[in-house]
Amino acid sequence: MQRAEFVDRFGGVFEHSPFIAERAYDDDLVRGENLTVDRVHAALVAVFRVASEEERLGVLRAHPDLAGRLAIAGELTEDSRKEQAGAGLDRLSPEEHARFTELNTSYTQKFGFPFIIAVKGLTREDILAAFEKRIHNSRTQEFATACGQVERIALLRLESMLPSA
Repeated sequence: MQRAEFVDRFGGVFEHSPFIAERAYDDDLVRGENLTVDRVHAALVAVFRVASEEERLGVLRAHPDLAGRLAIAGELTEDSRKEQAGAGLDRLSPEEHARFTELNTSYTQKFGFPFIIAVKGLTREDILAAFEKRIHNSRTQEFATACGQVERIALLRLESMLPSA
């Protein structure tokens, strides 16, 4: 697989952050035809983890608010739209939407990036409970948690794209 094809295919696994796929390819972490979920995920995560804190912050900031203005305007990436819809975030009551909006605003003001959680398999109640718990974390704790969630989202996206073995 050539670089452009690899980046085109995997550049969106980390939300709006194709530099992760570019570096994984350039660092020769992933080559050949035997691309599996585990292999590609390990390569992309390795790049993400050695990226500067500012670059990782940029990856976090590239994620949309949950049930936020981009969702309402229909401007989410296809992956984000499917993920949020799968958790029922496209069907919030007015009261639930108001609570998500309030939490999104408070969280972003406190931490400087949006609340990130791998929503697959979670209900909106699960997500809201995690939101309300995590907003009390320190910035250091939450940065680490959000980075872990980004890695989990990447894994889930890759599972829909590649064989696992």
